[in-house]
Amino acid sequence: MKHHDPIKIGARRSLPEETRDSPPEENGTSVTTRPDGAPEAPRAQHRTKYLALLGALVALVVAVSAGIYVTAAPGDHTRGGTLADDRPHRGSAAPVSTGTWVGSWASAPVGGEPGTETAGLAGHSVRNVVHADAGGTSARITLSNLYGQTPLDITHATLALSAGDATAAADADTMRRLTFGGATRVVIPAGEQVVSDAVHLLIPHNTDVLVTTYSPTPSGPVTYHPHAQQTSYVATGDRTEDSTGAPYTQQTPYWRYLTALDVLSNEADGTVVVFGDSITDGITSTVDANRRWPDVLGDRLRSALADGQRLPRYSVVNEGISGNQVLADGLGRPAENQSGLGRFGRDALSRTDVKVVVIDLGINDILRDPRLDGPDRILTGLRTLVREAHARGLKVVGATLMPFKGHRGWTPAREAVRQQINAEIRAGGVYDAVADFDKALRDPYDPRRLRPDYDSGDHLHPSDLGFATMAKVFDLRTLKGGGQAEL
Repeated sequence: MKHHDPIKIGARRSLPEETRDSPPEENGTSVTTRPDGAPEAPRAQHRTKYLALLGALVALVVAVSAGIYVTAAPGDHTRGGTLADDRPHRGSAAPVSTGTWVGSWASAPVGGEPGTETAGLAGHSVRNVVHADAGGTSARITLSNLYGQTPLDITHATLALSAGDATAAADADTMRRLTFGGATRVVIPAGEQVVSDAVHLLIPHNTDVLVTTYSPTPSGPVTYHPHAQQTSYVATGDRTEDSTGAPYTQQTPYWRYLTALDVLSNEADGTVVVFGDSITDGITSTVDANRRWPDVLGDRLRSALADGQRLPRYSVVNEGISGNQVLADGLGRPAENQSGLGRFGRDALSRTDVKVVVIDLGINDILRDPRLDGPDRILTGLRTLVREAHARGLKVVGATLMPFKGHRGWTPAREAVRQQINAEIRAGGVYDAVADFDKALRDPYDPRRLRPDYDSGDHLHPSDLGFATMAKVFDLRTLKGGGQAEL
């Protein structure tokens, strides 16, 4: 958009007829007379008032145009909160002040990464690759030092769109330097987390986003999420703003430090949190393909909305942890693989603008408790989660536990407990609504097993087709009434 010089604009306009062709006085002021010979006001005063009024109008037009340019132009790239350049960007950006903050991606912290107990990842850039479910016009991240034993010093962090699939390369035009309370450096105490300032960036849904951090000093154990089913990258030195990806020679199957990506969205009005174990985590899904069942659920909900179905406009985030139980923690202090009861507030209730929680937990409690004496303790734990969600006004959809005969942990006694839990869930005694994954994925010839084409091969976790079927049979209408549960 060109900004015109108001003086030049005024010079192109003709002055009123009565101020033309009159000779100037010696002091530069022209005077006209009325028919009776009395002098009129000096022509210079007319011209001065005219030009002043014209200049004010032009200044107003320029100011309004500039305001429109800053808030709506697709080339509005910012770095560190300042306007950078006006190169065009994919798509059109909405004003940064509109929309709703929702979760676009999330992952639960699981423990301290083995081998990082002393030095952490000092002197390395960690480039996490995450997949945005909902699109937005601004973004912010959450970094966690939950399992660190000393403060984590992050001196440089960036966010960018990926240049393609399965790559550490970034779209250079989208590279943004992140700040925390206005500073590029942040120190995260052991056991705590921090949320970045928002940066303006157009993030389309179903896009890979690169979040890169650099820490120069040892921090102790690195807080991580294993079984990410997503390849991320590491480089030596501070390469946070490198867009080529060339220095990122080390690949990793983990997400490190990063636990959330939120976006300011015009396509979602709230967040669905899927809370579960390895089945939700998608441990047997294809790497780098985003075929975990919550991924497919998010795609399906968005497609249904595009088709005009009257459904809530929600994003979907995944808070599954492989091996997670309702009741029991893992080892360590703080506990690694914290129980569902212990982590529910952090990983579900505290997510950005959560409206509905979907729970698929309980199978590991059956598998790993050698003194299993029935379903009561597990059901009590699940009902506790539901009460905590209801206390926040959230709706809870719960899943039946899928069959696992053929797995090494299967026994007739454990099968009986699974059946009793599922009967209580189906009867409406646990959740507000039910997703009957057991019915959808079991083998019709032996209901205690997964159907062969839905089985990944270990007789416990679904295949990609099985995950897709879970998302397909999930009744999207059960998401209605989110955020309005009875207290």
